[in-house]
Amino acid sequence: MFKKILIANRGEIACRVMRTAKRMGIKTVAVYSDADADALHVRTADEAVHIGPAASSESYLVIDKIMDAIRQTGAEAVHPGYGFLSENAGFAEALEKEGVAFIGPGIKAIGAMGDKIESKKLAHAAKVSTVPGYLGIMADDTEAAKVAREIGYPVMIKASAGGGGKGMRVAYNDEEVVSGFRSAVNEARSSFGDERVFIEKFIEEPRHIEIQVIADKHGNVVHLGERECSIQRRHQKVIEEAPSPFLDEKTRAAMGAEAVALAQAVDYSSAGTVEFIVDADRNFYFLEMNTRLQVEHPVTELVTGLDLVEIMIRSAAGEKLPFTQDDIKMTGWAVESRIYAEDPYRGFLPSTGRLVRYQPPQESETVRVDTGVYEGAEISMFYDPMVAKLCTFGDTRIEAVDRMAEALDRFLVRGIGHNVDFLSAVMAHERFREGRLSTGFIAEEYPDGFHGAPVSEEIENAMRAVAVAAECAYAERNRMISGQTPVADRIPPQRAWKVRHDDEAQDADAVLVDGGFDVTIGGTTYAVRGALRAGEAVFGGTVNGAPFPVQFERKGIDYLASIAGAQRRFTVISRRASDLLDRMPKKEAADLSKFLLSPMPGLLVSLAVAEGDAVKAGQELAVVEAMKMENVLRAEKDGTVAKIHAAAGASLTVDQQIIEFE
Repeated sequence: MFKKILIANRGEIACRVMRTAKRMGIKTVAVYSDADADALHVRTADEAVHIGPAASSESYLVIDKIMDAIRQTGAEAVHPGYGFLSENAGFAEALEKEGVAFIGPGIKAIGAMGDKIESKKLAHAAKVSTVPGYLGIMADDTEAAKVAREIGYPVMIKASAGGGGKGMRVAYNDEEVVSGFRSAVNEARSSFGDERVFIEKFIEEPRHIEIQVIADKHGNVVHLGERECSIQRRHQKVIEEAPSPFLDEKTRAAMGAEAVALAQAVDYSSAGTVEFIVDADRNFYFLEMNTRLQVEHPVTELVTGLDLVEIMIRSAAGEKLPFTQDDIKMTGWAVESRIYAEDPYRGFLPSTGRLVRYQPPQESETVRVDTGVYEGAEISMFYDPMVAKLCTFGDTRIEAVDRMAEALDRFLVRGIGHNVDFLSAVMAHERFREGRLSTGFIAEEYPDGFHGAPVSEEIENAMRAVAVAAECAYAERNRMISGQTPVADRIPPQRAWKVRHDDEAQDADAVLVDGGFDVTIGGTTYAVRGALRAGEAVFGGTVNGAPFPVQFERKGIDYLASIAGAQRRFTVISRRASDLLDRMPKKEAADLSKFLLSPMPGLLVSLAVAEGDAVKAGQELAVVEAMKMENVLRAEKDGTVAKIHAAAGASLTVDQQIIEFE
């Protein structure tokens, strides 16, 4: 067995691999860029080697720098994680020449299946049902549009070396192909160092279901069942589960057998995933094979009881699989939610900054957190926006989903925009709970974006009650401050409140009782019990005897509260103060309609207009890149460009002015 391995990656997957390696008694080596000098994976490793600037094209994607780190530390094997060099045959070949083991498949398999174009050719030759498409290399966007018309719209433009939603675009017409082709090429180049893309028919309303395979170097290949990955946004998975609520045993067996056959055809070893799209009649089509560990592998581990990273390491060391296909059983249900640094209230735009507060839920036999950050860490614009993966397990699907909903309520993130509220809303969505999924779920159920989940009047009033109890506790602490004037002792504690939200104000009466407060709102009394300490952001107590893990944060005189995907801003003040507040003049918001503002921090890649140009609604104005994704900014209405405030290549902050219109 290896004594030391290097993890050629960063973030949560690097930490995940290190956890298993340490349990196996193997020393670990981290590599890091300038942006990751204080990252968790660097702190977790036994050794760490600096490999260059923040841009992945100058650090994590540079094979020579990884090889230098291997030589410096004497690592005997390399785990590539996912992304970066994980599916790069040239990297595996460099390791082989150096006599260093690659904890992944052989060069032949990576070349044949890691390349999306070549894998489809191989599958087609093996008479595997594939999606119609064009597997040749396209010279430019003009040729891409011609190919798309021949295939028939809609089409999917995909990076050959892609993954994680990078370098992927759906196009419904020639114009979308032209812009999508350019962005896909740029993202593919910056994310994978390979700008080749191909085009295939986009099958509408499909499910995305994948089969996990695992193999050794002795010709043994088994599959570990499927994962349902249909909840996606911009072709990037958001929620995964195992098993799929859609497959029957016959389809599961057929998909598993085909996945194993494809792996055997390329002498596959290590962990790999064969992805399929499945239509409403359970017809399935080979999509691609990822020759690496998938982001969502934990759900498979939870239902099979296996450690895939350990099996990968043992396979790379020449050991045989310790089981056969007949030994594999899926027990229970597992769900994974990806916690992203993106703001669903701003169109899911990337968010960067410091994690001012970061408190994942407590791990247990049914709750697992894979993360690569810590409180105080910086979320950089240079890398993938994933903050953590939250997984829950249950005997049934609904039990796993309910546990996920509670765990999300207890997941505290402050300082950046994040998608926890959105994930909570999905867990409560009737269609999701019924298992009626497709890759179009998010676009169909949230066509106008996400603006918070609907909640019942009872839940909203319970949120109000906790805010009132928190304000009462705050007032009690103030009364106990020493050195106050004698008159302060004679002022009775405030118990009659007004709770304001938007333009609505409700009376609330609070009574101090043993262990908390009884708060009456609208004729209903809410028994709020539990500690309401200063600075405590997740309420650990109960409302009417039931756990109510509402998150709340005091901002000035307001309380920002959230639970079950709903977010409310309450102002808890005396009734007299509320009456006076109603008499105050309203401050008018500044008119920013004549500006194009950057919706996120990022790099201004290009400007498509100049001063004096007339623009039409929907016309492309600029492209901003953040977290390896390009975002095209378009005109909301007709107008004329008066002034350009930022040049291509500039680093932008949120709401920074880019273009001013007349």
